[in-house]
Amino acid sequence: MPDSRLREAPTTFLATLKELGPGLIIAGGIVGSGELIATTATGAEAGFWLLWIIIVGCVIKVFVQLEIGRYVILTGKTTLQGINGLPGLKIKGAHWIAWFWLGMFIASTAQQGGIVAGIGQALSISAPLTETGANFNDAAEAQIHAKLALASGAISAEETAAIDAKLPEAGYDIYIWAILVTLLTSAILFWGRYGAIETVVTSFVAFFTLITLVNLVLLQMNPEWAVSWDSLKQGMSFRLPPVTEGLNPIVTALATFGIIGVGAGELVYYPYWCLEKGYAAFIGKREDSEAWNRRAKGWLRVMRWDAWLSLVVYTSSTVVFYLLGAAVLHRANLHPQGMEMIRSLAAMYEPVFGSWAVGLFLIGAIAVLYSTFFVVGASKARVFADAMVIFGWRESTPEKNRRWVKWLCLAFPIMGFMFFWLYPKPKELILLAGMMQSFILPMLGFAAIYFRYKYAIPALKPSKVWDFFLWLSATGLLIAGLWLAWSKIASLF
Repeated sequence: MPDSRLREAPTTFLATLKELGPGLIIAGGIVGSGELIATTATGAEAGFWLLWIIIVGCVIKVFVQLEIGRYVILTGKTTLQGINGLPGLKIKGAHWIAWFWLGMFIASTAQQGGIVAGIGQALSISAPLTETGANFNDAAEAQIHAKLALASGAISAEETAAIDAKLPEAGYDIYIWAILVTLLTSAILFWGRYGAIETVVTSFVAFFTLITLVNLVLLQMNPEWAVSWDSLKQGMSFRLPPVTEGLNPIVTALATFGIIGVGAGELVYYPYWCLEKGYAAFIGKREDSEAWNRRAKGWLRVMRWDAWLSLVVYTSSTVVFYLLGAAVLHRANLHPQGMEMIRSLAAMYEPVFGSWAVGLFLIGAIAVLYSTFFVVGASKARVFADAMVIFGWRESTPEKNRRWVKWLCLAFPIMGFMFFWLYPKPKELILLAGMMQSFILPMLGFAAIYFRYKYAIPALKPSKVWDFFLWLSATGLLIAGLWLAWSKIASLF
């Protein structure tokens, strides 16, 4: 009996658009901790100097992403199954890269803690639950206004120092909001009723990205905060920023490199969503036939459209967030961290939107951070359910797989909150995950190269131009990983 799932790929542009999805899901998870927090933190520390590394970090990974995706949809195997089949040392039946991935995966769960902390901060500013929380918000706002006024020359350094006193205790408002969001997310993911919420959140993310772009454009009307051509030339000079006491923007940028655009986590997650979308099922099991080759070429083309369009979305938003961080936060000497992280980020919108800034930012921040928290929770459940089979911790059957994904959807948001509860420093949690992802990027580059040549199908052989960019991509990931490792080792001496 023929497989009813087999079907030809669309050939028109509009029909192709209807088959996209995995890249947009990933993009919804990217425009959050990577762009809103890590990218702006890099801009705040480095100014415009490292714009080039942000752009490279977005663009360079897509070739590895597509090569891993090609392997998965042509073989029907998962990313982790592919990694486990790489040549090299195996420990207790699992490849050593799979074990390193597990360490990165745990760190990325800590990243979820940083994300839900950001949501908790945004909600506690919008609706403080206690007097202590309200007092903390007022003190943080006074400090930020003072630094913005100092940067624009409205007040003196002495006046700023008088206002810039130690913040009072933040209280428990942030934790209460964070745990409420966590439990709600776990329930939604567990019961699988997230179609409507995904649509609403995606709409808010698009709206917030548009508002952020408008903010950057209108910022050019204010000479004190405008992004000049000289600033852009400095950002694309491929040079490093001058040394600043107390800051290490290179390490921050390299940690950010791991999570902006398609980070290491998304390089692993993306093919799982391709499988769930049905690309592999539409192609069918490998056959030496013209029909199979035609279906494979068609659905590989759809996957490329999916990846490249999502690249345009997240690269554009990343650049906008970086420029805002460099133009406003760096000039005002504001560094988003600790319990006042979200309120500091809102300062990027105040030169344009004034008293409206905080409200606009909080709506957008809640949307994009929740989108990331939501998508990452769903992705992690699917990948870890597969990992448990790879590591020999459970048997694999369709029914057991579905049950494990469901329970892991419930567990991972709660685990993320626990990381924040134990270590309440959201920016550090996010950058830790970024650092671990930067370390594993060269390994994923190697995996993509191996898949390209080990599982090559003559009729689907990529062009020499594609191979050049794939090798360039893998080499860039290697350089970034080694550079970060050297930077961390050098800081110890």
